[in-house]
Amino acid sequence: MATKLTDEQRAALPESLPDWSMVPQRDAIRRTFRFRDFNQAWGFMTRVALLAERHDHHPEWSNVWATVEITLTSHDVDGLSKRDLAMAKAIDARAIG
Repeated sequence: MATKLTDEQRAALPESLPDWSMVPQRDAIRRTFRFRDFNQAWGFMTRVALLAERHDHHPEWSNVWATVEITLTSHDVDGLSKRDLAMAKAIDARAIG
């Protein structure tokens, strides 16, 4: 089972995940990805969907044409956990836009 991040782990977020930011009034992180076109954005979402299934950790997300916005939080602990950090790093590795 996941556990919430400690204050020390939270303090390291800007360094370890510089492109992600805290979501106001939520214990969650968010990143916006911009791609050349819809096809590239959809391909990225497909790669992330397969990744999420393997990790059994699914993002909240939205897509508008060439923009994908992803929010990560661990619902079972009602906040951020190490699972979110690992997922964010794995997602970043799949971004090609």
